[in-house]
Order: sequence, then C-alpha cells, then structure tokens
Amino acid sequence: MPSADRRIQPRRKPRQARAELTRERILTAAAHVFAEYGYAAGTTNRIAERARMSIGSLYQYFPNKDAVLAELLVRHLDRSTWTEADQLDLSAGGLETMVRTLVRDAIDNHRDDPQLLRIMIEEATLSQELLDTIDRRSRDRVAQLRDVLARHPDVRVRDLDTAAELIVFTVELNTHKLMADPQTIPVETFESELVAMVSRYLRGDR
Repeated sequence: MPSADRRIQPRRKPRQARAELTRERILTAAAHVFAEYGYAAGTTNRIAERARMSIGSLYQYFPNKDAVLAELLVRHLDRSTWTEADQLDLSAGGLETMVRTLVRDAIDNHRDDPQLLRIMIEEATLSQELLDTIDRRSRDRVAQLRDVLARHPDVRVRDLDTAAELIVFTVELNTHKLMADPQTIPVETFESELVAMVSRYLRGDR
C-alpha cells in the first residue's frame, strides 16, 4: 500500500503555461465541487466533469481527490501571509490600526467559501511534506509579525518572539473557527473584539 505522502503527491508538476492553466482548472473545479457536494460526494468524476475534461486527463495531474484537496490547502496557505506588512506605515493610526490590518487581512484570506474551509480543516490528509509546508508558512508569518512589533513604538511586551507566536496562533485559530462557521457571531464584532484584545496585550494593559 502506498504511503500517505505518496497518495497525495501531485503526479505532474506543470512546466508550461498550458499545463499550469489545466492544473488551475482542476483546482478551481474541485473547490466548487467540494463546496457544493461535500468531500465524500465530491468525486474525481465530478471534478473532471466540472473542469470539462476526461477523468484520465485529471489523473495525469492528481492521483486522487486527497491529492487535489492537499493542493488546495497549500494554495490556501500560500495566500495566508500578511500582505500589507512590508508596506505598513507604523506612524499612521497607532497600534490598533496595525492590529486591525493584521486581523482584517486574516479574515479576508478566509472569506472565499466556509464549506470549503471546513473541508480543508477536517478532511485534508496531512503528509509530512504538507506538515512541513504548514510549519514553514507559520514561521514566516511569526517572523514577519515580530519585525513589525519590533518597529512599532507603542508595543510594550518584553518577549517579542513569544508575543508574535501567540498573536499569529490566536488570530489564525480564531479566524479559521469563525470563517468555517460564520453564523456564530458577526464578522464585524469578531474583528473589533479581537483587535481590542490583541492591542491591550501589546500595550501591556492590565
């Protein structure tokens, strides 16, 4: 029996623009199929039909739907960086403005489809390569945030490494939970409360 890592490896890495477009077509179709039918009923046949290609063509790129879902998760992780961190004007608006930018960016990166987000969280097979990717992206975000915290004049926490890690974990975990089930509390309320909580922590408020 093939290992979990082998089962979810894409079969074909695109080297030409046409192959990359075909791969993206499969992933886009899969995202719609999983969101519409759920993971159990989101078969490779349905994905191929939605992508308007033969099942044989799909299998040239992915061996099964687990591999497709794993690639969707990697694509999601690739988008989950703080896109405005490097351009952030730390002199404008104070600490809460910086924190709100972080929180809102996380929310925006998870708005696409709550059903698909739930499926990625609950159903994705985690190979060692995927776990390494998740860990690498997380460390990148922590380093990015630590750099911003170190430059912000209103940050009062002593241990910036721990603070950055705690904030990334808190924002990501709670955003995933909320956006996978957006009916729990209004997004605007969630954003305001999370911004207030993180800002108080960074200012050292007791």
